[in-house]
Amino acid sequence: MKLHHLDGHIQTILLAEYPDKLLLLDGCCRSDIPVLKHFITQTLQRPFNDLTLIVVTHMHPDHAGAANTLRKITGCKIATANVAGQWYSGLEGRLMHLTDILLAKWVAKRMKKPSKKTWYSSQLIADYKLNDGEPLPGFSDWVALATQGHTDRDLSLHHLASNKVYVADLMVKVKNKFIPPFPIFYPNRYRASLHKIIALKADSIILAHGGEVRLSEYDYQHILALAPKIPRTHWRSVKTKLKNSFKFMPSK
Repeated sequence: MKLHHLDGHIQTILLAEYPDKLLLLDGCCRSDIPVLKHFITQTLQRPFNDLTLIVVTHMHPDHAGAANTLRKITGCKIATANVAGQWYSGLEGRLMHLTDILLAKWVAKRMKKPSKKTWYSSQLIADYKLNDGEPLPGFSDWVALATQGHTDRDLSLHHLASNKVYVADLMVKVKNKFIPPFPIFYPNRYRASLHKIIALKADSIILAHGGEVRLSEYDYQHILALAPKIPRTHWRSVKTKLKNSFKFMPSK
């Protein structure tokens, strides 16, 4: 297995290459499809439909945005966590979907990236639903790990032979510091997920935002210290800002 790290729109694209098949460790941004196709067909000199499986670790735009379209183009299968329902369900879910797309655009702007299409379907029907500790279909050297907290369905992917773990957004690297992501919907699950990764004693950790790194005990303790004890979500942030705005309004 050879793991390729490609520059995606706002995240790293991780493509595992095998002699007879390709595995995409996450569903990328919608705008990453040409980047991925060029790498597979031109750099690797392989048919695009050698892409066999995509694992969508969670439903945010830079992790699920290209999955549905890639399946239509290549005929690949999609695997997700075995969690019931859709992450973006109901009216609140649709609003959150729109908010997450706008947040992805804001991140791209901060990274000085050109504006690109980010819209994608809020609904995803998986071909495979993975339980904690289950090998990936057709790629038994990889094991899915349930690492919820950021959302209710986050997966990490452990490559057993190399003892590397792709943790998606379990943590992010900002100014050479490792911090929790935003949002965190389930803080208790998030802390449990961090402890699960710590217990693995992986040789390296692969981040969607920060590349392949080695974390020290200090780094993990720093993340745990910053991990919220109550949910830290879009809606709570808005409510807090509104509350503070009214608090400081001058009285008549």
